[in-house]
Amino acid sequence: MKKFLDENFLLQSETAIKLYHNYAKDMPIIDYHCHLPPDQIANDISFENLTQIWLYGDHYKWRAMRTNGVNEDYITGKKSDFEKFEKWAETVPYTLRNPLYHWTHLELQRYFGVDAILSGKNAKEIYDTCTAKLQTKEFSIRSLVTKMKVKVICTTDDPIDNLEHHQKIAADGFETKVLPSFRPDKAMAADDIPGLNAYIDKVAAITGITVDTFDAYLAALKQRHQYFVDNGCKVSDHGLEQIYAEDYTDAEIVVIYNKIRANEAISYHEMLQFKSAMLVHFAHWDHAAGWVQQFHLGALRNNNARMLNKLGPDTGWDSIGDFSQAKMLSKFLNKLDSTDQLAKTILYNLNPADNELMATMIGNFNDGSVAGKVQFGSGWWFLDQKDGMTKQMNALSNMGLLSRLVGMLTDSRSFLSFPRHEYFRRLLCNLLAEDVENGELPYDIEWLGKIVQDICYYNAKNYFGF
Repeated sequence: MKKFLDENFLLQSETAIKLYHNYAKDMPIIDYHCHLPPDQIANDISFENLTQIWLYGDHYKWRAMRTNGVNEDYITGKKSDFEKFEKWAETVPYTLRNPLYHWTHLELQRYFGVDAILSGKNAKEIYDTCTAKLQTKEFSIRSLVTKMKVKVICTTDDPIDNLEHHQKIAADGFETKVLPSFRPDKAMAADDIPGLNAYIDKVAAITGITVDTFDAYLAALKQRHQYFVDNGCKVSDHGLEQIYAEDYTDAEIVVIYNKIRANEAISYHEMLQFKSAMLVHFAHWDHAAGWVQQFHLGALRNNNARMLNKLGPDTGWDSIGDFSQAKMLSKFLNKLDSTDQLAKTILYNLNPADNELMATMIGNFNDGSVAGKVQFGSGWWFLDQKDGMTKQMNALSNMGLLSRLVGMLTDSRSFLSFPRHEYFRRLLCNLLAEDVENGELPYDIEWLGKIVQDICYYNAKNYFGF
């Protein structure tokens, strides 16, 4: 019987052990997509207690607590921080076989040196121990980032963000690059006319451009895109149900924009046309700037209307959707490729049924100009766990080149989530070693080690130009 979470956790052979400990373990981290708040990094804050750094904003844990019968007062409500932590601790034993069980104990070990199995029985002891450590300089945000060997963090930012926090971090000379990512989804959200108009007004205010025409709106957004370029941005990101690639003419988009600004209703087809046009413009700008564009596809968001109205978005009421992805994705990428304006692109799917679809789609547009130009991104959100990441790597291996994968990302709002990179690396090493043990790959440890290090770090470093 193996010991839980020992140094060879998830490593099932001597080959896997060698690959991980000799090649993967000490590689730096490039976290090229996350939702970490840049203001907290800029101010190098220290959290008051373990609940604040570990449970605030973590809807993964919230969903588990709700499923375990915990009242919302102990999750997002007014109970004390310790009372909330205690309910989480009581929930942890019931998360067995959920990735939360592994992540929880990895984070306790890697950050706090706590090897105990968390439960309601030792909640107070662990809470007090970790909270005391959080008061020391070694546990400030920047110290935690440095401790985990993070070289680059790309946050997720709205085009109207002034990026003051990124500027402060850069001016401070912090050794970890903290760069913005351009997330313009609100700028194309034509399914909510009042919300879109309010957003357009904000774009006008921050740019000083009167956005009374569609061309003026594009000029204002292009100004913000350039502002991100000037502040070190190298990536964009979209979180969409599916890619929009409806046919449209420029004249049709002008008419639709005028309707939007007049607060007139538009048809479903016109909404799709507007979103399609905006995606193409954003993609052209990304290509011209030499950026990497990312598309996170397939989330069915805000399913529980009652709780959405009570708590707002991003509070744990989303799920996997079963959207049709292939036809519009192919059409969109082909439109960009036909004019040689397809930027380096990473595609993420949330429905595992789309794994092979994505793994084959990328091959249609890898033209030899850049190694791994179009990427099938690592398992995302509900899929960033043992089974999901392994299936993603198997699909990519079978239909593309796993060796060119740009590795893992946290997609997290928590500064304690960097061990997810370790989790991925252990699974990667075990996957390759399994083939060696089965005689499906030669025992060339130096070559396999190079591939491991490329996937863990060097592929991303070269791909993004960090």
